[in-house]
Amino acid sequence: MKTVRIQHPDFPQIHYGRILDTYPARVEILEQAPWHKPDQISTAAVPLSEVQLLPPCQPSKIIGVGKNYRDHVKEMAGVTGDGSIPQEPLLFFKPPSALMGSELPIRLPKISEQVDFEGELALVIGQRCQSISPDAAQGVIAGYTIANDVTARDLQRQDSQWVRAKGFDTFCPLGPWLVTELPDQAKLETTLNDQIKQSATVDQMVFSIPILVSYITQVMTLEPGDLILTGTPSGVAPLTAGDRISVEIEGIGKLENPVTRAG
Repeated sequence: MKTVRIQHPDFPQIHYGRILDTYPARVEILEQAPWHKPDQISTAAVPLSEVQLLPPCQPSKIIGVGKNYRDHVKEMAGVTGDGSIPQEPLLFFKPPSALMGSELPIRLPKISEQVDFEGELALVIGQRCQSISPDAAQGVIAGYTIANDVTARDLQRQDSQWVRAKGFDTFCPLGPWLVTELPDQAKLETTLNDQIKQSATVDQMVFSIPILVSYITQVMTLEPGDLILTGTPSGVAPLTAGDRISVEIEGIGKLENPVTRAG
């Protein structure tokens, strides 16, 4: 099942929906997010081609995980000053204001001279949870989607923490939709202007999905809709105005965004 969050000219409000397996594709309109009301009945359906796809969740917080692919740790040693594999997950925040949907432009800020893409698998939490075990983690995940953890690399090197580097508006493209199942060895591939830059499988993470979810809930309570970015593989590179960046994950789909310079 593919869950979307959409705008449509016939509806004044933003709605969640389910993509129907029809041709052409249509979207069932839902009253609430499916993790709030999983058994709700749709009252309308619209063509997928007529909707604007928004980020498929509205998180109260976005938790990122750094250094979660070994090859990426090596390529980032010059930025972080440390090429060692973390003994525990390395967490950071991105603000919800950084979120935007597929096909909308990433805006490069004037105060940064190097903005990198980071293609990632993202998890959406489906129920309130705190201090859960790895074995219980799968039961609190509503689904999987694609994120681009856009990062101002020069500011990351300059600052002692990552708030500025990770937090600009448009620095968290997300989508295009949420799926409830994912292959264990799903392939992640990032292309920049049709050239492959990142290629890995999600089972290459240092810390697995159950470990990440459990670890984070030992620190903070997760709420329905909260978002976890699970880390990026090696191959990150700078973006320039006029680029087109695409992150594709097997079993989910493709997140695509053009790149512009902020006005």
